[in-house]
Amino acid sequence: MKTLALLALIVPLFLNLTSHPVSALSVPERLVYDVSWTGIKAGTAVQEVSNHGGELHIVSTVHSAGWLTPIFPVDDRTESVLYRSGGAEALGMPKSYHEKINEGKTHTLKQALFDPVKLRVDTKDFMKKTEKSDPISAKTFDSLSCVYFVRSSELILGRSLFIDIYDCKRLWNTEVQVVRREEISTPLGRFKTIVVKPLLKAEGFFARTGDVTVWLTDDSLRIPVKMTTKVKLGSITATLVGGSYWPVAER
Repeated sequence: MKTLALLALIVPLFLNLTSHPVSALSVPERLVYDVSWTGIKAGTAVQEVSNHGGELHIVSTVHSAGWLTPIFPVDDRTESVLYRSGGAEALGMPKSYHEKINEGKTHTLKQALFDPVKLRVDTKDFMKKTEKSDPISAKTFDSLSCVYFVRSSELILGRSLFIDIYDCKRLWNTEVQVVRREEISTPLGRFKTIVVKPLLKAEGFFARTGDVTVWLTDDSLRIPVKMTTKVKLGSITATLVGGSYWPVAER
């Protein structure tokens, strides 16, 4: 279980195609998702953002549903700590990333420490007892904070956004396509959304085996209300069901 002619001609198009202006992230924020596999609830995912001492802490947890746990237990936790940039809720570069994955017989425990001055990252794989150092760009994000970078970026229909993602193995330049606007129904109501498709090669929150689609609220906060991805057998869908904040839906 374990995403961008002539200026005089383009500007009017941007005025029509650009989604609502982006604001800072809503901090603190807690989003709760039901995770289903081929239509059957398989678990719960929670994403939380908080501000500690001028640093942004992003934590994502995933736990399998009771019926699935005896067959395929899932207990995942990832945490990204980011430097503050221009405000308490503005995204800076990652400071550290920790990943603890327990999915069936698969177990990983990794750590990445980012150096924004030397533009390097030191990574440890505690299960394999290996460590290494890799170069990174000045706009590198990890497999978790990349989601929030996309949320805080300008999204223009028909254009792609590119982001450097370090996944504890290597640095990937990843394309995120902004494909359409769509109104969808969820357990919380109906939402006007902007749909993005991350073309990921990396491991992490969006990385699986097939197409990934994310529905973000078409407003200043870009809350992910729905996410789908194909897996080897069927598909996985995460749907927003609650938390300390979610956008007002139409009933």
